[in-house]
Amino acid sequence: QVQLVESGGGLVQPGGSLRLSCAASGSIFSISVMGWYRQAPGKQRELVATITTGTTYADSVKGRFTISRDNAKNTVFLQMNSLKPEDTAVYYCNAYVSSGVGARYLSRWGQGTQVTVSS
Repeated sequence: QVQLVESGGGLVQPGGSLRLSCAASGSIFSISVMGWYRQAPGKQRELVATITTGTTYADSVKGRFTISRDNAKNTVFLQMNSLKPEDTAVYYCNAYVSSGVGARYLSRWGQGTQVTVSS
């Protein structure tokens, strides 16, 4: 089994910063893509950022959010600066994980962490 555990969410004022972390554990041989998604109330889950050897970002967060990873610790981070009320959502970690040589990469999700941006 593979588990992804997020941390770092919370309440922050507009213009503030938060750093999310997501650690993968369990039966892990290799991880390819890692990423962050978010889902606001009444809306569909949307991509925030992904990282492999390079990075991609949603237009709405470019220049404000930075994704990074520590491969040795199977951990991905999301540094969020200049936060806006519209960034309020549950943030989910995602990773494509292979559990052995020749095994397929399967998509795994964390349980989500709430980020609320409000004064």
